[in-house]
Amino acid sequence: MLNNVFLKTLWYQRRSLMWWGIGMVAISLVTMLFYPSLSNAPELNDILSDENSLMKAFIGDIEDLTSPEGFLNSQLFFLVLPMLFLGFAVTQGSAAIAGEEEKGTLDLLMSSPISRRLVLAHKWAAMLAAIIVLVVATWIGLAVGVVAVNMDISLLKVAAATLSAGFLGMAFGSLALALGATTGRRAFSIAIGSVVGVTTYLINALTPAVESLEPARFISPFHYYSGSDPITNGLHLGHVGVLLLIATVLYALATVTFERRDLGV
Repeated sequence: MLNNVFLKTLWYQRRSLMWWGIGMVAISLVTMLFYPSLSNAPELNDILSDENSLMKAFIGDIEDLTSPEGFLNSQLFFLVLPMLFLGFAVTQGSAAIAGEEEKGTLDLLMSSPISRRLVLAHKWAAMLAAIIVLVVATWIGLAVGVVAVNMDISLLKVAAATLSAGFLGMAFGSLALALGATTGRRAFSIAIGSVVGVTTYLINALTPAVESLEPARFISPFHYYSGSDPITNGLHLGHVGVLLLIATVLYALATVTFERRDLGV
């Protein structure tokens, strides 16, 4: 098993992935337990009365905070979960090549009878697999919470929203992978990936309050993550396609630059 780069990568990540999964389950479940008290407080909707309220940058452009969809979007899916997936994916992507290179372990991979292209493919696939594991763990936490508080919402719609967050993570993880494969610098790939993530989040989040940002909204991956409101409407295949296209293009860029670069090993 450990002669396979994909399986080896997942094996070495098993403890951190387990703790990330436990953390996502805990965050999802604990948040869900607050739903009964918030659902009986319609006065909370008063904060939505101002269309230009900056509060919407943190809870989203929703109409009813007390509905199941409004609660989940405002408390989890608009800011908390996508940022957690972004952070996890950027960390994974930056470690895939740049992390190995900085630790001096990349030469061990290069000494095996496997091409650079295939090493990168295995590393990318391991990152995507880890994100999917996190998606499943998050959905389990949410599903248990839905049952525990008797929330009237489809678990399939919850799965759609969670999977959409996973696709967002794949896009930013691939960005960090490409930066790391191009430069060999893990800190640089984490920094740039994080800055791009926060900037594009703000562009998308502030659009309801800042009309001049509307044209820029379509360059933000966050628009394709949440613009169709997947927890209400299910996955938008066009938006999913854009996120997967971003991830694929960045992976292709990583492949080209990694094959041509002199490695620091």
